[in-house]
Amino acid sequence: MSVTLASDNYGKSAIRLVKVVRDGARHHLHDYTVAVTCEGQFAATHVDGDNSVVLPTDTMKNTVYAFARLHDVRPPERFAARLAAHFLDASPEATRATVEIAVHGWQRLEVDGRAHDTAFERGSDEARLCTVADTRGDGALVEAGVRDLVVLRTAGSAFSGYPRDQYTTLKETRDRIFATAVSARWRYDRLVADPDAAFAAVRRALVATFANHASESVQHTLYAMGASALAAVDAVVEIRLSLPNKHHLLVDLSAFKLDNPNEVFVATTEPYGLIEATLRRGA
Repeated sequence: MSVTLASDNYGKSAIRLVKVVRDGARHHLHDYTVAVTCEGQFAATHVDGDNSVVLPTDTMKNTVYAFARLHDVRPPERFAARLAAHFLDASPEATRATVEIAVHGWQRLEVDGRAHDTAFERGSDEARLCTVADTRGDGALVEAGVRDLVVLRTAGSAFSGYPRDQYTTLKETRDRIFATAVSARWRYDRLVADPDAAFAAVRRALVATFANHASESVQHTLYAMGASALAAVDAVVEIRLSLPNKHHLLVDLSAFKLDNPNEVFVATTEPYGLIEATLRRGA
């Protein structure tokens, strides 16, 4: 039997990096989870056990920490690009090196009405994402994104006019709770001059559209959110959105001789609807 290695990659995942930047008495905290992946000509390693071309994943981890000491880690896109370029140089057999960073949010503690210089509190599970894939000869592909941006609105969301059959029990509504945990990834056509500002502009567009869009469905609002993100930053050429529908079901209180005018709900976690789509900038 003939066997061909169709594709392969390897790397180091879940590299936890925390860097404290001391600006006099005021400290700045950066909390990252980094993943490194190399793709390339590694067939000999799989087939023959020849490790002569395999940069150890432990070396990748150590490089991330060393670079964090030697270089600024902000914005994460530039830090990822610096690492990806290095791993292409360090691994001649690699044709592509990809570095993905998840940025975990911390806010300064407020004490006596003032933001503390050295004390922080962890925010939500929301994470800012960036990925730089540096391909030998073709340059870098840069993506940014957000994961687990949990948002909810209590008005302006409907779902009606859908087909019904003998298994349909869902009631149509013109007024429901709309909750989701937004995951979005967008691709730039270049490494933008100010990645922090670009990220903030896209996130702001996503949140504002979620809040204000007259929603006929999750799909309807997802499309509007994606379109607003493309309009917010001209360097964004594509965005993929994933919106799980975090259902809030109206509780039937009739057994207690009580009405329920859209006030009391049960929040459920499973099962849930999952709506996903990719939007690209037109010509």
